[in-house]
Amino acid sequence: MELLRARLRTEGYRHDLVNASISGETTSGGRVRLPALLERHRPALVLIELGGNDGLRGVALSELRDNLRAMIAMAQQHNARVLLVQMELPPNYGASYTDRFRAVYREVSRDAGIALAPFLLDGIALRPELMQPDGIHPRSAAAPGMVANIWPTLVAELARLK
Repeated sequence: MELLRARLRTEGYRHDLVNASISGETTSGGRVRLPALLERHRPALVLIELGGNDGLRGVALSELRDNLRAMIAMAQQHNARVLLVQMELPPNYGASYTDRFRAVYREVSRDAGIALAPFLLDGIALRPELMQPDGIHPRSAAAPGMVANIWPTLVAELARLK
């Protein structure tokens, strides 16, 4: 978060950032918490980076899809643009499930007409030195790469703000 804030400032953006994430959050938890967050912060842009924990827990993909759609609709009803971040699962969940999981994000972003940012850990997740021993969570050394992964899509969305 701090690296993203610093890059925004360095590049001349004056947007405030609110990190409303909770470690271990699922899309159902985000869906419950989002209305109050929208009321309190009145964001111009909402970045949704949820669903990984749903996948790790084997949540039905229909529930993942419904929760993402609901959160996007809530944000749009509050006149916020939405940027959805692609989530991925480790390969040990099987090709069929991981492919269908990945497709949910493309489908939801396409149907809602919103941008889809690349997977936050693209180029990072398979580098053990950048990941914690669980192989799922990044180390702090991965933060610059995470910012770089979403930066182009984020900047494009910021340019579309009124």
